[in-house]
Amino acid sequence: MSEIKLIVESKNLEVLLTILNNLKSGLIQEIETDRNIKTKTTHYQPKSNDVIYEHESGTSDKSGKYSVSAYRDRLKKSNREKIK
Repeated sequence: MSEIKLIVESKNLEVLLTILNNLKSGLIQEIETDRNIKTKTTHYQPKSNDVIYEHESGTSDKSGKYSVSAYRDRLKKSNREKIK
């Protein structure tokens, strides 16, 4: 097993620990610090479980901007497909 030693300023310690704690589970086996700092565990949770295909995303818009009406239409279309 390998070790990595980081020297971090006190003001950045909490941020770094939060980042390290949110890495892929099982990637880091143990984290030790010389201070007792409690960090909040926040895991990314997408707002929906839908797959957004590239042709449905705003990047396929030729003008480079999102069209509000086109976005609403895509939402309505995906909601109709869910109901079926």
